[in-house]
Amino acid sequence: MTGTAEHLVKSFDNDLKKLRDMLTEMGGIVESQLVMAAAGIMNRDNEAAARAVSEDPKVDALEHEIEQFVIRMLALRQPMAADLRQVVAALKITGDLERIGDYAANVAKRSIVLGQYNLPYSLAGLGHMTHMVQEQLKSIIDALSSNDTAKAIEVWRSDQVVDDIYNALFRELITYMMEDPRNITPCTHLLFIAKNLERIGDHTTNIAETIYYAVEGEVIPDVRPKGTSAAYAVVRQKE
Repeated sequence: MTGTAEHLVKSFDNDLKKLRDMLTEMGGIVESQLVMAAAGIMNRDNEAAARAVSEDPKVDALEHEIEQFVIRMLALRQPMAADLRQVVAALKITGDLERIGDYAANVAKRSIVLGQYNLPYSLAGLGHMTHMVQEQLKSIIDALSSNDTAKAIEVWRSDQVVDDIYNALFRELITYMMEDPRNITPCTHLLFIAKNLERIGDHTTNIAETIYYAVEGEVIPDVRPKGTSAAYAVVRQKE
């Protein structure tokens, strides 16, 4: 390999490292957003919830910065094969992280409104779901920083657990709403919070799929796990 070729390879490797570092930084911000949103729900910490919302512009700015960096890499480096997969994967992952940040901010906003109500029932189920989604997000950011496909598959498979918890929460909250009309408003906020958490889990799973494809060059060799449709049976019975 000539000196010029070696220089080009090293420069591209440096670009890939910078791209991965930017993605990890973005992932760290959305992870902290979710932590603060969770504090807003479980601890009624409005200050933490407000900070979660205020971080959203940082996520949007990083998304734009990464997009511009990827466009530059594609134009100047013209990567192929595995290198191209890594660069294109970064664009997809950026989109998923941005959506996770949006959902975390939505959870935080709802938690602030929810703080106005005295809830006559336990939030243990929602707390369990929040913890599960936080663990998913933390693990996938770790997998992202090291291209760890084994950890990506582990996160991907955990999606069914989150969906099943969501379905159980859906049934529980519908029951509270049917028992006492005064529960309708707070339970509606809780339903939206649970749905936002479920969507964070979905986008985390998307990132797992993208990491696996970027590294291995093929899709995860399994059917994507999803929860049961039991929650929707409640709605059909009411129609």
